[in-house]
Amino acid sequence: MAHGGMEEKIRRMLARYHQVETEIADPNIAKDAKRYREIMREHSQLAEVSHTHGELEKAEQELAETRELLETEKDHAVRDMAREELHSLEQKVEDLTSALRVLLIPKDPMDEKNAIMEIRAGTGGDEAGLFAADLFRMYSRYAEKKRWKVEIMSSSASEIGGFKEIVFSIAGAGVYGELKFESGVHRVQRVPETESSGRIHTSAVTVAVLPEVEETDIHVSPEELRVDVYRSSGPGGQSVNTTDSAVRLTHLPTGLVVICQDEKSQHKNKAKALRVLMARLYEIEEEKKQSERATERRSQIGSGDRSERIRTYNFPQSRITDHRINLTLYKLEAVLQGELDEIINGLKVTEREAALSGIE
Repeated sequence: MAHGGMEEKIRRMLARYHQVETEIADPNIAKDAKRYREIMREHSQLAEVSHTHGELEKAEQELAETRELLETEKDHAVRDMAREELHSLEQKVEDLTSALRVLLIPKDPMDEKNAIMEIRAGTGGDEAGLFAADLFRMYSRYAEKKRWKVEIMSSSASEIGGFKEIVFSIAGAGVYGELKFESGVHRVQRVPETESSGRIHTSAVTVAVLPEVEETDIHVSPEELRVDVYRSSGPGGQSVNTTDSAVRLTHLPTGLVVICQDEKSQHKNKAKALRVLMARLYEIEEEKKQSERATERRSQIGSGDRSERIRTYNFPQSRITDHRINLTLYKLEAVLQGELDEIINGLKVTEREAALSGIE
């Protein structure tokens, strides 16, 4: 059925499945909301492994019996039927084995979360700001196709219609698992509208994708926060609000600062700022854990580091290249309209193949 490493992993997971079933029966588990959620998620994943493994064992048994029948049966009609069934059973065993291998890949519990995305203009001045706006529209259109909800958390507009920075949340089923590969440097090559000589400029925008966490994922004590309120302002310093509705949250232990001023309500701005702050704090914790596991095999699609160049958008050639998987497409306009599936699916397949090679 499987290689030794795979069989050993299945054996451990099935043993853990029986342990989890016993734990769920303990009435005290439900009293701890975070633990209960974790154990139910683990049970769901292990139950799928157990069911698929059971189906595979049954199919393998039927396959063995059919092969034996072909060797011993004298009746030609029965042998013909067995030969047809043999092909079907071989395909079934192959499909179930493949499905089981995928189920053995460790699940990232954050994949099912909503995401907070941060897009910031990098090198390139106004042109980088305009491309930051292009990327925001691209992700918004992709979210619209997926029927996800986009909510702007904070933004800082540039003078000519771009963004120095924009932070927004995307809510829906499995958002973080779909968009986590977008973290990194996105490079654009095009002739700016203000360029009279037609010379191509190269600009860069950084994107960070964070899972939106809950209080059970990370705890922030009120004593750790300093809250400052002031009047919000628009591009060029002009006042856009006559009340002290803008909120600046400072996390005193880390010095992290989050500012939200897009809402007219101070309470709404504070709530949004806290959501962004919690996501950033969670990211810091995860980075610490990952640095402790630095000796482990790195993913073939990169570390998700926002300083890593991941993609180039070349407008003169209508070309988009993802450097992590050497994928080049000549349909830049379609991608900017939200047609991201081909790129994201390619990244997901590469991640899965890397993970599978580690469990063989």
